[in-house]
Amino acid sequence: MAYGPPPSPGQPQPGWQQPGQQWRPPAQNPAWQQPQQPPQQAWQQPQPGPQQPGGQGWQAAPPQDPGPADAEELNWALMAYIGQFVIGALAPAIVYFGKIRSPYVRRHAAQGMNMGIASAVVWLAGLLLAQLVAVFAWIPVLFTGALFFYLVYAGRAAVRGEFRRVPVPLAWPLLK
Repeated sequence: MAYGPPPSPGQPQPGWQQPGQQWRPPAQNPAWQQPQQPPQQAWQQPQPGPQQPGGQGWQAAPPQDPGPADAEELNWALMAYIGQFVIGALAPAIVYFGKIRSPYVRRHAAQGMNMGIASAVVWLAGLLLAQLVAVFAWIPVLFTGALFFYLVYAGRAAVRGEFRRVPVPLAWPLLK
């Protein structure tokens, strides 16, 4: 079955049976379907065509994050986030210094370390302020809840080969 625009009144569509006609299959390339163009890379300059008079094209900037090269890099990037549930800010530090040659893993590990450093500072300040006023004891608990959410959020993106930026209040941009 072909999907397309609905038939116009008085205009026969390909594949639609008119009274008194026999059924015939629709044309292979109906007028409303454009021929497929091969996809281009983001960094390639488009070829001159009818939509570009004179052949003047533009060149897009190369992507900032080339993405992971293999499954090992995906696992290292994931451990920069998920390891914090077990050993805290030490996990992204191990990943950061263990796989510093991979830009993909380094970017995720740096964000994980920024999250770990922010968590340590908020817990230290929160516990000190809780000595003065008991209500301040909730600040590190709420911060940790939001941090856990974004650890899973960023970890899922790392497994898919993507990078999701965590909000600045949760991951202070100390390491790049």
